[in-house]
Amino acid sequence: MVVGGVDVGSTQTKAVLLDEDRRIVGRALIDTGAHVVRAAERSFETAIEAAGLEAHDVGHVIGTGYGRYKVTFGDDQVTEISCHAKGARFVYPGTKTVLDIGGQDTKAIRINENGDVADFCMNDKCAAGTGRFLSAAAEVMELGIDEIGPLALEARIPIKITNVCTVFVETEILSHLARGRKIPDVLAGVHRAIARRAVGLLRRVGLESEYTFTGGVSRNPGMRQALAERLGEEMNASEESHYMGAIGAALFAWERVHGSAPAELAT
Repeated sequence: MVVGGVDVGSTQTKAVLLDEDRRIVGRALIDTGAHVVRAAERSFETAIEAAGLEAHDVGHVIGTGYGRYKVTFGDDQVTEISCHAKGARFVYPGTKTVLDIGGQDTKAIRINENGDVADFCMNDKCAAGTGRFLSAAAEVMELGIDEIGPLALEARIPIKITNVCTVFVETEILSHLARGRKIPDVLAGVHRAIARRAVGLLRRVGLESEYTFTGGVSRNPGMRQALAERLGEEMNASEESHYMGAIGAALFAWERVHGSAPAELAT
């Protein structure tokens, strides 16, 4: 029996389908937009199509993310904290600490020896240190969001960004550019500012290796480097990182159908 997980985030919605052996057989990633219910439906439909299945082939679906209750076709809901922890431990069995940077919030999660959430904290009061912070930097420099990470890696003399407010950082960036600072140096400063804030959040739950980076920002190579420099070691990140919440939700669905299973990725 195939099961599914749908992660409705503030910016993007992800869906993942797992087969009986917990292999990923379908996935989808779309912009959430204003119509959250429709985004959940479209992501699920796209994942089903990618798997070459029909809706009735999927036996159990769990919704997660800020819009988890908008997954109206789902059978249950699980918080994104639990799903990111479950997914991270599944893909990277050695994971003890998870950092999830999404479009509007950042989460630090500590996992105990049983693979359960031991502690967590969130930066959800404002968009400082989130994907929105990076988007604001990209917009003010008239760059695409996918361009800023690689450009940050080209920095020679990174500047220090002192403002972590998404509203006021634009003014600070423009000021640095007006003084002739290079775009890569400014972008490296932006990424380092987020890394400082993220690692501060991780310290609140306890810095314990190994670390796994999840969420859409995990695709950004400049962010991965800035975090590695701040932590003193690389964080786990891969193609699966962006889908980690949906993977975790699908794993919860799998367990509802089949019972518990070892926390390892089926290949």
